[in-house]
Amino acid sequence: MAALLTLDEAKQHCRIDHDDEDALLGALIATATAAVADYMNVTSVDDTAAAPVKSAALLLVGTLYEHRESVSDRPYSKNPAFEALLNPYRVHS
Repeated sequence: MAALLTLDEAKQHCRIDHDDEDALLGALIATATAAVADYMNVTSVDDTAAAPVKSAALLLVGTLYEHRESVSDRPYSKNPAFEALLNPYRVHS
């Protein structure tokens, strides 16, 4: 099972052209993948997921990367696009 996002996809999405933050991006990819799976109520997601699922994960990686400092002048808020992209794939038990 291949990962939902690759490092190159995340770097391109975040417009990063260096390798200095590869470890951070790897952690953010793992976090976003877990958050997507959690929101969808599934145990895991991989590279076979639908394009909107991948897009939601990229949105979250970008948000987490942009707000990676522990203190921010803006409060963290939910991204309605994240939920809108994932709602059709959410499993309701």
